[in-house]
Amino acid sequence: MQAVLLAVDRLSTWLGQLFAWLVVLLTGLITWEVFSRYALNEPHAWVLDVQIMLYGTMFMMAGAYTLAKNNHVRGDVLYSFFMPRTQAWVDLILYGLFFLPGIVALTWAGWNYASEALAIREQTFSAYALPLYPFKFVIPIAGGMLLLQGLVEIVRCLSCIRTGEWPSRGEDVVEVDVEKLKAMVHVKDEDIAALDQYVAPGGKP
Repeated sequence: MQAVLLAVDRLSTWLGQLFAWLVVLLTGLITWEVFSRYALNEPHAWVLDVQIMLYGTMFMMAGAYTLAKNNHVRGDVLYSFFMPRTQAWVDLILYGLFFLPGIVALTWAGWNYASEALAIREQTFSAYALPLYPFKFVIPIAGGMLLLQGLVEIVRCLSCIRTGEWPSRGEDVVEVDVEKLKAMVHVKDEDIAALDQYVAPGGKP
C-alpha cells in the first residue's frame, strides 16, 4: 500500500514540477509584450488572454502537488499541537465533510463545462480570438488529480489512526537545504547548540 501512496505522490510531484515551468514561459511572454508595446509600439491583443490561461493552468495544476507535500495553508493554529492520531481524525473528518464533496463537484462540473466549450469550439472574446476549450479542460484534469491525491491522504489518515504515526511522504526539493548550507559555511550541529546556549536568556550577551 505504501508503494501505491508514494507512486501517486511522485505523479503529483512530477506534474506540479512540469507545469511549474510555465512561469518561465509566462515571464518571457510578459517581458516580450512589454518591450513590443513600449519600445516597438506594437501591442498584441491576444497576449492578455494567453497570460491568463498560462497562469490559470499553472495555478490549477499545482493543487495536487501542494497537497502531496502537505503544504496547503491551515487555519487551525492548534493543529500542530495535537498528537498525530488526533491530527489524523481532524483531517479525516474535514476530508469527508468538505474536500470530497467540493472536489467531486469541481471535477464533475468542470468536465461538463469543458465538454460544452468543446462542442461549440468556444473562443476568447478579443480582436484576435483564441481557442478557449483546451484551457477549460484543465479544470477537470486538475480536479481529478486533486481528488486522487486526496484519496491518498485519506488512506494516510486511516493508517495514522491505526498506528499512531504518519506514513512517510516522497521527498522533494526545498527552498533551503539546511544540511548543504551548513556544510558550505563549515558549521556543525554542536556549534549551533553552543551558540543557542550562549544567547539563551540568562547567558552572557
